[in-house]
Amino acid sequence: MPNPAAIIIGAGDATGGAIARAFAAEGLTACVTRRERHADALEALAATIRDAGHQARAFPADARDEAAMIALFDQVEAEVGPVEVAVFNIGANVNFPIGETSVRVYTKVWEMACLAGFLMGREAAKRMAPRGRGTIIFTGATASLRGGSGFAAFSGAKAALRMLAQSMARELGPQGIHVAHVVIDGAIDTEFIKGRHPDFDRAKAEELILNPDAIAANYVMLHRQPKSAWTHELDLRPWGEKW
Repeated sequence: MPNPAAIIIGAGDATGGAIARAFAAEGLTACVTRRERHADALEALAATIRDAGHQARAFPADARDEAAMIALFDQVEAEVGPVEVAVFNIGANVNFPIGETSVRVYTKVWEMACLAGFLMGREAAKRMAPRGRGTIIFTGATASLRGGSGFAAFSGAKAALRMLAQSMARELGPQGIHVAHVVIDGAIDTEFIKGRHPDFDRAKAEELILNPDAIAANYVMLHRQPKSAWTHELDLRPWGEKW
C-alpha cells in the first residue's frame, strides 16, 4: 500500500516545520510546501525529517496559484500516496494604518491568508471525498475572531478563512472528512517573535510563549479524533495570555 501523505502548506522553520515532523512521526509522509524562493530551506526541513527515520519530501509551490495547487495534489497522490491530512499554515500578518493600506497590500494578504486556503481545501476535498476520509486543518489567529487596530487586511483575510473552514466542515463532515480551524492566540516561539518581544527569554522560560511542538501535538490529536467527537474549532494560547 502507498504511504499516506500529509501536505503542509506554509512549512516554515517553526510551527509548520513542527507540524510536518509530528505527522511524519505518525507514519505519514510529510509533503512540505513553501514558495520557490524557500526551496533550499524546504529541502533542509525534509532532510531533517528523513534523518530522524521518517518520510518527507519537499514540493516548492505558490499556494496562491490555482494551477500549482492542482499540480501539487496530483503529484503527491501519484508519487507518494493518498492525501490523508492537509494543513494550511500561511500567516501573512501585517500591520498598516487603514489610510496607508493599499489595494496591493490588501489583495496580497487576502491571497496569502484566504485564497490560498480555499485552493488547498478544495483540492484536498476533491481527493478525500471519494475515499470518505481525511483531515483538513486551517491555522487561524486572534485576528480570526476580532480585528485589531492596523490589522484590517490581516483580520479580514483570517476571518474569511474561518468562515471557509466552517462551511467546509458542514459540507464535508457527512462525507467522512474532518475539517478543523485552530485559533492560535498568542506569540509563538519563532525568530520573528524573538527579535521583537521585549522580554522573550523570561516569557519563554515561564511558558508564556506558544511552543511549536505543543501546537503540532494538537494538530495530530485532531487527526486522531473519533468521528463521534470531532472538534471543529480549537483555540490554543499560553496559560498567561490575556483573553
